[in-house]
Amino acid sequence: MSKRATVYDVADRAGVSIATVSRVLRQPDAVRPATRERVLDSVSALGYVPSGSARGLAERRTGVLGLYFPGFDASEDAPVLDVLADDQGEAPPFTVEQASADAGAPHPTMLFLDEVLRGAELEAWKQGFVLMIGVGRDDPTRETVRDIAGRVDGLMVLAQSVPDDVLARLAQRIPVVVLSGPARGDSYDHVTVSNAEAMSELTRLVLAQADQGTLAFLAGPEDSPDGAQRWEGFAAAVAETGIATDAVTVLRGDFTRASGRRAAEQLIADGVPAALIAANDQMALGAIDAFRSAGIRVPHDVRVTGFDGIEAAALSRPALTTVRQPMIDLGRAAVQLLSRRLENPDGEPMTVRLPVQILVRESSQRPD
Repeated sequence: MSKRATVYDVADRAGVSIATVSRVLRQPDAVRPATRERVLDSVSALGYVPSGSARGLAERRTGVLGLYFPGFDASEDAPVLDVLADDQGEAPPFTVEQASADAGAPHPTMLFLDEVLRGAELEAWKQGFVLMIGVGRDDPTRETVRDIAGRVDGLMVLAQSVPDDVLARLAQRIPVVVLSGPARGDSYDHVTVSNAEAMSELTRLVLAQADQGTLAFLAGPEDSPDGAQRWEGFAAAVAETGIATDAVTVLRGDFTRASGRRAAEQLIADGVPAALIAANDQMALGAIDAFRSAGIRVPHDVRVTGFDGIEAAALSRPALTTVRQPMIDLGRAAVQLLSRRLENPDGEPMTVRLPVQILVRESSQRPD
């Protein structure tokens, strides 16, 4: 077996210092192209593989960032596929079944988190870090997040996904960035979006389009910081117009499409409003499902809007008016904040607030 190449071998062959080799491998954009190519050619020719453990000991870092998601998988009772053939022989290549409205649908939180994860992964790679993902399924004591925190240089968490006391203890050891939700006078870095302002403007646009009549707001879960800000934005816009309190119906869902259907069914029973403003796209799409089933036309009979800008909102019929969050940029910004904090651990906490985009589509437009 041939001797394993070292960073010194790569540096010697490329005619550079070992620090330059390390920079090329961790932050290639920070090195001049000609030098970078020479180092990478040497790495390839020698078959060099950097030692993460050795680098971590030398730098007192792991080169890993953590991203923690709360438990959201409600399908644990679903059967697990056995990839081995049983005594009856090989399994059929596929089956055909009649699917229900919710069958096989991704959890609504994942539609948001998938995009955040993509952004974090892209930026971590660019910054020379590895990204470790943890999901706290059925984890009331938050052992999962504690375990991740012990293996990474910095941690990203969703607002309200980790108890305040647990998060405070973790932040004593490693930098923490909180995704979504406003800063609350804490010592963490935050990445958020203009929830309240965008919802206020969206509400004004809806009120300008809707005929005289009742207005309904479908709020998110009580413990959602984003949901709370969106309610504040809606309430502020309504207060500006002088609409009577009894002309506004407020319902609460859990950000799922099913809860949107249930809310719309309640509205159908009590009286369909002129407009329904939902705190996220999934609930808005569920409401449209229910209205369609009852023969109620959107936007002719009721206008509907959402929030988030998931792909399904553009593909629905009618296309859903919504507020598009920069979900990928949320993930990228969180990694950038962690990277900066690792370089400047004693700096003041930072809050990055990303802009959003209001997308006016058919579901809220006055019919011709």
